[in-house]
Amino acid sequence: APAPPADPGQAARAAGNAVYALRRLRAQGRGGDAHGLLCEALAGPPAWLPVLAAELHRAGLAADWATLLWEAASLPPARLAAVAGALADAGRPHDCDQLLRQGVARPVEELAGACAALFAEGHQPEAQALLAAFLRVRTPEDAARLAALDPAALTPRLLSAARAVSPSRERDLLHALRVAGLA
Repeated sequence: APAPPADPGQAARAAGNAVYALRRLRAQGRGGDAHGLLCEALAGPPAWLPVLAAELHRAGLAADWATLLWEAASLPPARLAAVAGALADAGRPHDCDQLLRQGVARPVEELAGACAALFAEGHQPEAQALLAAFLRVRTPEDAARLAALDPAALTPRLLSAARAVSPSRERDLLHALRVAGLA
């Protein structure tokens, strides 16, 4: 079930407190503690993260936001999908795309879970973006292994994403799917 809507006031207070604490930690040379604080933010409601992003950028801490996105890319699949969905819902498509691009290095089993979670939450464009990013950087054989995890759902979606990437990527994927007995 989707998370309850975020209380904007609570999200703003949490973001302000995090930025204040990050500034203090950075001024004291406590980079490890600052990194820990960013990781803690990922444990909070995903809908609060876009508010934190805005506060970090306003405070000149864009590098901390980039670090937070990098850490988010290694979250469990359902959590990764929730964060990507929250960023998309908040009108932060660039951040969502960056997160999804960074998430394609994970094992295909985890990617299948992230795609399933995105589709289940109604985030079809983000799921397709994840598949397209995957197809840009991973081998067609990896894509066939991904498709094999849920052929009925993933094969047509992978083909659609490959078509959006390039004709040669679609052709390579079709060949890998045939070799794997999936097309």
